[in-house]
Amino acid sequence: MTIEVKATSRQAQGTGASRRLRNSGRTPGIVYGSGDVQMIELDHNDLYYALRNEAFHASVLSLSVDGAGAQSVVLRDYQMHPYKQLVLHIDFQRVDASKKMHAKVPLHFLNGDAAPGVKLGGGLVSHALNELDVVCLPGNLPEFIEVDLGGLEVGKSIHVSDLKLPKGVEVATHHHAGDAVASVQAPRGGAAAAEAAAE
Repeated sequence: MTIEVKATSRQAQGTGASRRLRNSGRTPGIVYGSGDVQMIELDHNDLYYALRNEAFHASVLSLSVDGAGAQSVVLRDYQMHPYKQLVLHIDFQRVDASKKMHAKVPLHFLNGDAAPGVKLGGGLVSHALNELDVVCLPGNLPEFIEVDLGGLEVGKSIHVSDLKLPKGVEVATHHHAGDAVASVQAPRGGAAAAEAAAE
């Protein structure tokens, strides 16, 4: 599924211009990467609801500016107002289909409630990571990576090396194979509570 984003080019710059833009229901943004830096503006409400979609954060997006041919971009950054439901600014980066890219991909945890350490041991699942930095071609970028917790006992962990990555996707080098992704922690009260829960 390709997520399409429509924008228009932006001429006026500066704090005052950005404030006027936001007051008119538009959000300033920028597109960078290969080629020239492009100043853009987007409809605020469309953008706000798009940002609530997890796939928008971890997909190659199809960006059209002024109705011109689509560019392949990824979301790199955005700023929200401290307390209002207001997107202040957004950054997109162009991607080349033939070059590998770095991206953060969300982790989806499955079967946590069914893990023996939770169901029988009374333990609690603890997430050390909620997203994973990966390297891949834009066409191989997954929307998410599944982490199956179904076999975890109390005190056991799933590590980066245990994850099943989609074809063509590698873990970024700053992650180590032994880094914990999730674990089942013993309940309060330690072993005695775990034994009581098991009984």
